[in-house]
Amino acid sequence: MEWTVRELAERAGISGRTLRHYHQIGLLDPDRVGSNGYRYYGLDAVSRLQRILLLRETGMPLSDIADVLDAAATPEAEMEALTGHMEHLARERASLNRRINTVSMRREGRKPRMDVMLEGFNDRYETEVVERWGRGVFDASNQWWHGKSIQQQKEWKARAEALLSGWRVIQEEGDEPDSAAAQDHAAAHMEWFREIPGTPTHAGDTAKSVDMVRGLTTQYESNPDFHVVFGTAKAARFAANALRLHVGNSGKPG
Repeated sequence: MEWTVRELAERAGISGRTLRHYHQIGLLDPDRVGSNGYRYYGLDAVSRLQRILLLRETGMPLSDIADVLDAAATPEAEMEALTGHMEHLARERASLNRRINTVSMRREGRKPRMDVMLEGFNDRYETEVVERWGRGVFDASNQWWHGKSIQQQKEWKARAEALLSGWRVIQEEGDEPDSAAAQDHAAAHMEWFREIPGTPTHAGDTAKSVDMVRGLTTQYESNPDFHVVFGTAKAARFAANALRLHVGNSGKPG
């Protein structure tokens, strides 16, 4: 038996556009394309589509689904992929629960507990870090952070807050980003980056460190969350300009 795009889409409960997209990305090829340009799907294609839709229901990205289906067709291979995806979903759920708890506390006028605040200090940027730098970078910094005692986390966080608020002090005193005070503070900022495992600065990778600084400084300027961290949007922009000058002038991050 064969089905056209319209017929198979109706039976599968998806759109014809979805089927055509799956074909375009190589996820689901039709059995043949007729002289009239119509795509025709046979039993093998229908079986593959069933697996695609089941995996899609788990939230697995299409690229991962393709890897699962194109790997050796064994139950073990698919189970391994599903286990990895389940672990990813569990991390996302834990991160989401932490954010929900923090919002609930704020709505009720309660201050988050110190351990909750410290826990979220690193974890709330997980998605962005993984997308930009990879899972290994986040895991290294995450293990380093959660390996600290509560007291060590408090001390490190206090020192980090002092470093970041220092940018506002220098900016409001009228210094320019290329001044000695600003560039000394930029050097201290880079040393702060070096303390964090998983970052290119910690690994001593000069080229990637410069790329990281440029990416972060763009976030400093454009992301309102960082404006809060630095105290004002002006201070965040000042820090961004000073750091860019620092890595540009020195030829290396340091």
